[in-house]
Amino acid sequence: MAKYSTGNSSGGGSGGSCELCGKTTDSLTEASVAGAQLEVCRNCASHSDTTKSKRRERTEPTEQERKRRAAQQTAKMDDARKGDASHWEEEGTNYADDPLPYLVPDYGDRVLEARQDAGLQRGELANELGIAENDLLAVEQNRANRASVGGSVIEALEDHLGVTLSESA
Repeated sequence: MAKYSTGNSSGGGSGGSCELCGKTTDSLTEASVAGAQLEVCRNCASHSDTTKSKRRERTEPTEQERKRRAAQQTAKMDDARKGDASHWEEEGTNYADDPLPYLVPDYGDRVLEARQDAGLQRGELANELGIAENDLLAVEQNRANRASVGGSVIEALEDHLGVTLSESA
């Protein structure tokens, strides 16, 4: 008889009730559930501690695979980001000589709103100003510093759109 028997089992798999769900069945199996030895039906056998430990063993490679795939995706994204730096080289901009000024907190929203009010697409405005569209996108998304946008881009946007993007000293 099971360690924590409810008294419903006749033991030995000769018929009785599952000690977990109470289902009457002819085929009960002994299983360890939460540290207790119980006689359970096939459905409840999945709650067995031994079954769970087997599951953990099976999921271990899946977790490693997930991490490996995440690392691959990150590397792909990093390569894509690095691969688009050619516009900086083509323009010949030296960002050490073109420092980014201190920007107002909502500079991206200001540029986006002013561009839309002017009825311009991002590519149109970039062409008018002679700047890379990716630099304009970075400014609109408040990522000018991370994207190494030069101060001349900010200055051109301020002049062309009539907005204030940099904080006065």
